[in-house]
Amino acid sequence: MTVLAVLATPPRDGIVLETLPATAPVSAAEAAALYEAALKDTFRAVEESGGDLLVNYRAAEDLPADAGIDDAEAALRAVASDVLQDPGSARFEPQAGSTYAARVGNTVTHLLREEPVRTAAALPGTAPLLGRALVDTAAMKLRSNQVVLGHGGEGRVYYAGFSEPIDFEDAYEPPAIGTLARRARDAGHAVEFVETLPTIETAAGLADLVAVIEARRTADRVVPDYTAATIDDLGLRTVAGADGIELDRE
Repeated sequence: MTVLAVLATPPRDGIVLETLPATAPVSAAEAAALYEAALKDTFRAVEESGGDLLVNYRAAEDLPADAGIDDAEAALRAVASDVLQDPGSARFEPQAGSTYAARVGNTVTHLLREEPVRTAAALPGTAPLLGRALVDTAAMKLRSNQVVLGHGGEGRVYYAGFSEPIDFEDAYEPPAIGTLARRARDAGHAVEFVETLPTIETAAGLADLVAVIEARRTADRVVPDYTAATIDDLGLRTVAGADGIELDRE
């Protein structure tokens, strides 16, 4: 069984999706709402899959002093309790490391080396189209490959699964999908991939996500409930732009 570590930050203004308001028609508070919705959809997908959920959170002392967060674990437990059928099934542990790559490396290496865990995956929780079937597909691929990666667009990675560790130092240097694959091959590991999904970390990724949700609704297909509802509440939609699609608001 794969342990899926969602590297989460309490969804508060200015400390999640910090650069999104500068490029997309959303405020810092609205970016935080989108992040919380994506986390909820991710938590649900993991719970519905065959994996185990580990909420690997940034502790309050590692967040800006003006973030107004005294207890990061409690803040994220509240998010999880809103969506999980069995909130007690999720583990909550603080992150350790000065960079995102270090935090992923410390978590994954600890799980694989210090616990009776055969496979572990790291997720930023920003790809709400991640579903139960994809989580289980990735777990199957990890049975015959030491590393499985999911491209989040623009070189980002929304899923990084491992049955053996790699050298994680600066392993998420852009493009993260290429850096992680190279580190895996340097370690002699086989690498496999799961489908590409848009993330909400940039305006381009958010526009892609909105477009996919619009298309899925047109086709009467499943959409990520919490993220789709938040997009509706914000009135976000896609329009034709000079170089493709752009975000607009109704």
